[in-house]
Amino acid sequence: MNITVVNREDRVADEVEIILYLVMEGDATPSGLDFELRPAMVSAGKITVVYGARGKQHRMLVGLGSVAGFDAERLRRAAGCAARAIGTEGYRSVAVALEVSADNLNEESFMEAWVEGWLLGRYTFDKYKQTPQQQSIERMFLISENKEPQSLNRMIARTVHRAESIMLARDWCNEPANVMTPGYLVEQVERLFAGRNVGTRIYRGEELEQFGMNGLLAVGQGSRHQPALIELTYSPNPSLPLLALVGKGMTFDMGGMNVKTGRDLSEARFDMGGACAVVGALDFLLRNESPANVVALIAIADNVPGAGALLPSSIIRYPNGLTVQVGNTDAEGRLILADALLHAQRLGAEEIIDIATLTGSIGHALGLRVAGVWGHRSCTEKLQGIGERNGDRVWPMPLVDDDESLLRSEYADLNNISSSAYGGAVAAALFLRKFIGGSVRWAHIDMANTVQASAHRGYETAGATGFGVRLLADYVMHNSSLHGEGTDL
Repeated sequence: MNITVVNREDRVADEVEIILYLVMEGDATPSGLDFELRPAMVSAGKITVVYGARGKQHRMLVGLGSVAGFDAERLRRAAGCAARAIGTEGYRSVAVALEVSADNLNEESFMEAWVEGWLLGRYTFDKYKQTPQQQSIERMFLISENKEPQSLNRMIARTVHRAESIMLARDWCNEPANVMTPGYLVEQVERLFAGRNVGTRIYRGEELEQFGMNGLLAVGQGSRHQPALIELTYSPNPSLPLLALVGKGMTFDMGGMNVKTGRDLSEARFDMGGACAVVGALDFLLRNESPANVVALIAIADNVPGAGALLPSSIIRYPNGLTVQVGNTDAEGRLILADALLHAQRLGAEEIIDIATLTGSIGHALGLRVAGVWGHRSCTEKLQGIGERNGDRVWPMPLVDDDESLLRSEYADLNNISSSAYGGAVAAALFLRKFIGGSVRWAHIDMANTVQASAHRGYETAGATGFGVRLLADYVMHNSSLHGEGTDL
């Protein structure tokens, strides 16, 4: 889709089939509308189509709600609603009149939020349908007050790249289990980063054994698909402290021998959401040519029952000397993340951010729109602030030291599940902390509740959300800016 910024003085009405007007409670009726706005028309996300008769211009009203609390996230969500509504109408060209007064958003931020929300809202994953949905919109004009609108083109291009990286994460996470196997994920990563400024190394089989990555070997032993650890290095500025992004890539989670039950277990394919977030973030950093010193580590396995599957009561020994009793094979994510966390430190990472669909408990605590984050306060507070701005919201959660006793095992150093039915997400974070050295800054993001949307909402469409791509990429860029590189956010 072609996106063009034009000056208000440019005449585009004759070139488009419909003009969109953004309307907010208390604002004056936008120029170009010859009727009175009703309260229902301005509620957040409300879409009203007014069809022009006898050759008059078709118009669409996009409600933004009240001035109080208006921010970029609400604008993104409204744009997503508008994109889907336009798609059902079948228009090919549209103009957007940006006349809303938003004191907390400058014009560039306003346009950036609109474009991102629009592109993500029109996303579909229908490649396996006999008749895929056709994307009708071919061109969008953004009508600006700027006398030199071409100056905004770089921002538009960057926003398109950002949305494409998020949609990449959605695509991979949405793939069905018979396609997205551990081997296929490795192939896709290699193909994505081939010929780009990224060093790639794949650990499998004997190399996993050589480096003592026994969590991956144990979890993956019940599957016919071989587990792997992917190492991706992007270091255009090696003078920066090495930051590791660690993602859980469980391509399908049946729970192992503690097999999951349910009428439809299709959503178990979303257990690779953390891996997709890391891949999408690295893809955007490359597209944006961001100065960074990053290693991305993706732990990949298939957690299924089988003749050779990991059994409850098994003991796993890790290279740092810790032994772990497997109390439940459905608490497998922490077992493979432990391998990746130790490897990140082996590579010299001074800071580690891991992201995973780790526990159902986090959804009971925080609902479906905000992920949990644990770890060093300097990291968690930074992640929270970034997420509030870009829409990938996280909330700092406690590391309750006294609860470490709940991970006690009678015949190993740790159990992989808590002896309590409560606080499962906290217990998982405490488990991971056991694999972090004292001098390393670390944060753990549990995104099990935000990895998918059950239905269309704002700029999220039913299925994988791509959560974490923006959060991780913006965190890396923010860190670079603190060291005198890049652009502060």
